[in-house]
Amino acid sequence: MRLKDRFEYLAFATGIGVFRSLPRPTALRVGAWIGDLLYRFDAAHRAVALTNLQIAFPDKSESERRRILRDSCRNLGRVGAEICHLSQLTRDNLSRYVEFENERAWDAVIEDIGQRGGLILTGHVGNWEMLAYIHGLLGHPISLVHRPMRNPLVDRGVIRLRGGAGTRSLLKRAAAKEVIRTIRNKGIVAIPIDQNQSAGLGVFVDFFGKPACTTFGLARLAKLTRAAVYPVFLARRGDSDRHVVEVKPAIEWIDSGNLDRDIVVNTQRYSDAFEAHLRRYPEQWIWFHKRWRTRPQGEPQFY
Repeated sequence: MRLKDRFEYLAFATGIGVFRSLPRPTALRVGAWIGDLLYRFDAAHRAVALTNLQIAFPDKSESERRRILRDSCRNLGRVGAEICHLSQLTRDNLSRYVEFENERAWDAVIEDIGQRGGLILTGHVGNWEMLAYIHGLLGHPISLVHRPMRNPLVDRGVIRLRGGAGTRSLLKRAAAKEVIRTIRNKGIVAIPIDQNQSAGLGVFVDFFGKPACTTFGLARLAKLTRAAVYPVFLARRGDSDRHVVEVKPAIEWIDSGNLDRDIVVNTQRYSDAFEAHLRRYPEQWIWFHKRWRTRPQGEPQFY
């Protein structure tokens, strides 16, 4: 074990301990303040984020895009504070912080999943970690495809945090078999759709009007398992610690008989569902990610 890993884990564990010791409202205020610092002083990531916002919202003014980015940084700080407090959530106190936009819609999703398993389309928006955690508390644990972090100590710490409500982390390199097994056992698997992929692991679909290399994993799994894909997100209410679970209509597989074409067509539909949510809540996504890094052959780089 590298000494650097031990120091990083010490900082990670200390940070969680400090935030957990603070009253929840205070922890969220401190988190938002740290997000402000990130916005002001992390020039490199700020430049990437502003490039992304220019791509996504060319019609907005520079001041509007900077306002979205600052609010995004503040939300990210709040997310970090809330993650430290996940262990304090219980089924009894959950309603203080979370409501369902349409509880009947979620009941219908759970009923459908109980018959054929389910795939949840989501991304790193709102408080994505809390989304999985609360469903575990409600008796519907979610499995997540997990890319191990470089620091194994921090990686195990994150998995322990997630596992407090029964969330399972499926290692990415062996995820396909585990996902299929989970779906066949009538389980729920959440797969993010919002990360850049290398050309060999994704297909190009439009995202905010620009080609973005997007995972084809969700489409392949939908084809293999015949499970419906449900867009589900946890959206923050303003600057508060209140959230709402938004469940969108199922995206059923469109089958033309041409698998390669169907992968692209269905992935585009998944991407459209995520983009529609981001247009409603742009301040709740992590704009620092180089979403358009992989370009179609011959196209110039954005970053």
